[in-house]
Amino acid sequence: MSWLILVVAGLLEVVWAVGLKYTHGFTRLVPSVITATAMIVSVAMLSWAMKTLPVGTAYAIWTGIGAVGAAVTGILLLGESASAARIFSLVLIVCGIIGLKLSAH
Repeated sequence: MSWLILVVAGLLEVVWAVGLKYTHGFTRLVPSVITATAMIVSVAMLSWAMKTLPVGTAYAIWTGIGAVGAAVTGILLLGESASAARIFSLVLIVCGIIGLKLSAH
């Protein structure tokens, strides 16, 4: 169950990371509320997952999901670069996430 909570927390990190772009410095109400809510729930779920998962593993996976998700969202929805080097770097992060999951006790 902790792993599922951690993945959802990571996905919510994507929501708030991308949401920051739409808040315009927290001057727009609806995007700001969505972003702040996603931040709070994401960190709360990370904390919950850390009750049973190692801190280093949980935090690295949480940030990895957030980083890859935000980058992929930027590519697919915001027209950001999809260069081979960028895609390769994202694949390396995913490999690291998988490696951390497989090596967790």
